[in-house]
Amino acid sequence: MKVVVIGGTGLIGSKVVTTLSEHGHEAIAASPETGVNTLSGAGLAEVLTGAQVVVDVSNSPSFEDGPAWDFFTTGTGNLLTAAEEAGVAHLVALSVVGTDRLVASGYFRAKAAQERLIREAAVPFSIVRATQFYEFVGRIADSATDGDTVRVTSALAQPMAADDVAAAVARAAVGRPANAIREVAGPDRYPLDDLVRTRLRAQADPRQVVTDRDAAYFGVLLDEHTLIPATTADTYDTSFTDWLIDHAPAPTR
Repeated sequence: MKVVVIGGTGLIGSKVVTTLSEHGHEAIAASPETGVNTLSGAGLAEVLTGAQVVVDVSNSPSFEDGPAWDFFTTGTGNLLTAAEEAGVAHLVALSVVGTDRLVASGYFRAKAAQERLIREAAVPFSIVRATQFYEFVGRIADSATDGDTVRVTSALAQPMAADDVAAAVARAAVGRPANAIREVAGPDRYPLDDLVRTRLRAQADPRQVVTDRDAAYFGVLLDEHTLIPATTADTYDTSFTDWLIDHAPAPTR
């Protein structure tokens, strides 16, 4: 089966391409680096020729309201048009658990608009909403840093490994279209401040994490449920502890 992976050279996309290829599928990594640009539409018709499935794990390079909106609405519109014209039978898109609860952020309003475009289009679809990646915890810390202090809310999160996100997306790609949203998450829940504190400690990062219940998460105030998946979510086994062991920084001399 030919599967085109939009964003196929990125963190998740490259793992999806590898997983699908190892299972005997023709997985094509499509991104601006390979001449495919959903925002301009360049290369879409050519790469989708003969494809049964298209996977979209691309992400806006900017969290700013305008660029994120343009990326997710224009890019998704172009992809849906090209997929329908090519006769693609299934579109799989990666989204974020809590998107519908994070609309105070322009980025997440854009993600919600992307989901809506996919649901209303003619192409059969599956939307996979994932929780925060373990790999993303450092970025959360950086976004909340002021000097040597990292101010983070204690709201709960249920993060997961990027490898498991890719496995969930690949599984959706080879399955039947769900025409619905599926949620995936890691095995454990953590207060977000503890998650960041543990990550920085593992990196020997000297920044101090201060718990602030009113600290914003990328501009959004969180409650205990904002980032938590539904009870029907599929959970994957990789724990944060095991991930930290596998991603320990190299010893310095």
